[in-house]
Formats: sequence, C-alpha cells, structure tokens
Amino acid sequence: MSRARKPDWLKSRPPSGRRFTEIKQSLRERDLHTVCEEANCPNMGECWSGEDGPGTATFMLMGDRCSRGCNFCDVETGGMEPLDPDEPENVADAVADIGLDYVVLTSVDRDDLPDQGAGHFAETIRAIKERDPSILVECLIPDFRGEERLVEQIIDAGPDVIAHNVETVQRLQWPVRDRRAGYEQSLSVLGQVDRESDIYTKTSLMLGVGEYAHEIYQTLSDLREVGVDVVTLGQYLQPSRSHLEVSEYVHPDAFDTWRRVAEEELGFAYCASGPMVRSSYRAGELFVEAVLAGNDPAIARRRARAEE
Repeated sequence: MSRARKPDWLKSRPPSGRRFTEIKQSLRERDLHTVCEEANCPNMGECWSGEDGPGTATFMLMGDRCSRGCNFCDVETGGMEPLDPDEPENVADAVADIGLDYVVLTSVDRDDLPDQGAGHFAETIRAIKERDPSILVECLIPDFRGEERLVEQIIDAGPDVIAHNVETVQRLQWPVRDRRAGYEQSLSVLGQVDRESDIYTKTSLMLGVGEYAHEIYQTLSDLREVGVDVVTLGQYLQPSRSHLEVSEYVHPDAFDTWRRVAEEELGFAYCASGPMVRSSYRAGELFVEAVLAGNDPAIARRRARAEE
C-alpha cells in the first residue's frame, strides 16, 4: 500500500540560527538527549532557533531507548542501560548555560526500573529549581503504570506543569500505543495531579490515525472532566514505513475548529492546534501567554479552590 502524498500545508523549516547551534552544542557537551531529535520533531528548527522567544528544548531523561514500543514513535525500543547518576545535575547545568527560563523535561518509559524512573525524574526537577526557583519546569511524564505513589514523587518535586499524553481516542489506544498504556490509566494520572495539587495539567492528541469527530469531542470532554488545563492537537506523521500508517491528513481549518471547541466550548485554558503542533511546541511562550496571564478558567478555578 503506497503512502498518501503529504499536502502543501505540512512543511517545516530546516534547523538553523545561533540559538539552535548553542543549544545543540551544550547538549552534546553533556551527553544529553532531547525528544526533539530522537522523535524527529518537525518543529525543532523553529523551537530551538527561538527567533520569537527564548527557545525551547525538551530534555529526554533516562537514556534514548524506551522499554515500550508504541507504533507511532520513532524512539528506539529495548536494550535498556543503567541510569546516569550525573544526569540531573548535567541537565541543570545545561539549562543555566543555555539561559532558558522555561524548561521541558520528558523521558522514555523505564518499566525495567523498580520505580520506573520517577525518582530520577523528580531529582532532575529539584536540581533545576535549586539553581533558580524562578525557572518554570514542565514535565511530560510516563504513566508509571498508574501507580499513584510514583506520580506523587513528581508532584512533590514541585514542577509548574505536569503533562501526560493520552495520544489518541479511546478506541485507538491499540494499535497506536503500547499495550501497557491505556486510556483510563492516562486519565487517572492526569486526574490525580489535578486532585492532589495546584499544578497545571496538560496533554496531547494526535489526529489522522483513524479517529472520528465524535471521538475527538468525547476525548476532550473526558480530559476536561478530570481537570486537564491545556491540550495540544497535531497531525500524526509516519516516521518510517515500519510505523503506523497515516489514515488522514487533517486540514488546518479542522484544527482551528477544534481549537475553538476546546477553548470556547469546553473551557480549556489554552489549546494549541495545528498540523505541525506537537506536545511541547513553543511550550514556554504559550504557557506564559495563555496561562500565567491570569485571565483563564484554570487560574480562576485554582484560586477558588485555594479559598475554600
């Protein structure tokens, strides 16, 4: 079966610029990984160059090999290696060296570890915050198989945003995601963060994997029900012929419609929606503009909770 030709609106610019070069050099010097590179993100040039802001790089913790094998993801699977005990401090060093004021941390899944890497993740958050408490830290975490005690470790470390991606609608969790992941399990992680903290919650959906419009709406409704504040929607792109095929290239107008539904009808604090949007796309700029401005539903809800 031949792959459908990509439409004209799916274009990304090649990486370039002084900021891009600085970030890449700092990462290489410390043997650090980014999901931007490992997942072949189409926005790496824009985010790293930072022409319209400070630049965003998403640090990928705990190595570049994942214990799971999701059919949409280009990160290598298997061959797990021991954690680097210096990684938390190396990440904090890189953040200071690059001069970031908004940091995104994510990781591979590490089902092979007793705590699935939660402690290492939390240690990295603390290392950054200890250097400069004003730095905003967003964490895109695994599901930790739904174990609440592990999610609590991330909450206790004090990040500003905790993200966990549900990835797709309930019906398509398999074959899109690894069988150890699941819709209800992901909702439980996001709901726990909302119940147990005032940390902002965020998630992401890929479109174009075979979902129907009513399923997208139901998923967005379910996410709001468990308290998710920010959602991103982007087009799934097949990394290679061995990965899940694209079912549809969703038109930009449809993405704009979903943005309005998410923000105006369902009450998300912010929705970044477009064919090239990814979960960490311009994360710092969008978070600061849409959430910290102080006039969004999430802030009002959290203030009311604090006053109870």
